[in-house]
Amino acid sequence: MKWFAVKIIFLLALALFVSYSLSEGAPRKKTGVQKVMAPFPQSTTTRIAIVGDTGTGERAYAPGFSAVQKAMRDTKPDALLHLGDFVYQPEPFPDSCLDRYIEEIKKTLVDPYPLRLFVAGDNDLPAHKYKPKASGCWDKIDPLDSGFDNAAKSAARDFEGTRVVGNALIGIIHNYPWQDPTEWLKPRIKEAREKGLWVILAVHEPALTTAWYLDKRNTVLKQLNALKPDLVFAGNQHSYERFHPMSPVKDGTFKVIKSESGKYQSGDGTMHIVSGGGGATFKPFADTQGNEKRTAPKEVFDALAKRALMNHFVTLDISRDVLKGTVWRVCVNDDPDDQQNPRWKSRKKFWDNIPLECDDKPEGVTVYEQFEISH
Repeated sequence: MKWFAVKIIFLLALALFVSYSLSEGAPRKKTGVQKVMAPFPQSTTTRIAIVGDTGTGERAYAPGFSAVQKAMRDTKPDALLHLGDFVYQPEPFPDSCLDRYIEEIKKTLVDPYPLRLFVAGDNDLPAHKYKPKASGCWDKIDPLDSGFDNAAKSAARDFEGTRVVGNALIGIIHNYPWQDPTEWLKPRIKEAREKGLWVILAVHEPALTTAWYLDKRNTVLKQLNALKPDLVFAGNQHSYERFHPMSPVKDGTFKVIKSESGKYQSGDGTMHIVSGGGGATFKPFADTQGNEKRTAPKEVFDALAKRALMNHFVTLDISRDVLKGTVWRVCVNDDPDDQQNPRWKSRKKFWDNIPLECDDKPEGVTVYEQFEISH
């Protein structure tokens, strides 16, 4: 009987020892304190590719478009943000949008990207007397993007809305006609800021540019900067421009925070970027053409960080604490034996003295510049 009792005690002790050993070797569960300390498990980095004014259609520069598309795919982005003007068809007042344009868009700008956000460009909308060669393709292009978050539709118009992508809120604003987006966009930005998200807005026509200057300081620029986004992307101008972060506009003026290194702090202001080098032919900056009427004033040039005429696209690597931008220069060998030319109205005399960024550079994809915003 005593031997039986000793045996039972031994077996119970052995079971307790094994149980303790297994529990020590097993992964530990997170405590309730740890869950409270990490309410936003956004530890990953999301890559977004941004491109504008791509080259589907006969009026664009097909070699540039093809090279940009391949280079974008090679960066393996998680999402694509297209800034508008998908199609450059040749004839005024087209009867319909040709299916071959849409098939090329599906192949190059839809199928490779798991998530897509599209801005409507003036060349995508129906033709009218001031834009007779507009393609009218938007009704077929719009369904190909990934759509907006349901909560974004409050007072937003058609073609407008927001979507959260990783650590960022992306807001799409429609240009035609322009309407102040504050009513529907401000509550969404407030909610995003409370969650620690970056705020990136996209619109087709730039609020600020040195390419072909229209004074929007007391209208579009004032309204966008008042929302205090981190970045505003635009296309329309077939070039690249990046401006230093700037404050909200008061009486047509704004303050600028400059950085030679391209590194900034959140709260420095809103950075405006024009990215229209996806395949459309390059249009020279007004000042290089000698067009005084459309040349930007000194204070706009003072805010300018970089600009160039080149095929290009931008990638944003967005984590919770840092937003890193890389501008990719895409150089294509200009074959003198074909009919393609990357220059808009290439026979114009002003081109004799206006270089392209890729002149005298080898064919290929290289980093043009980088910028960074940190919390």
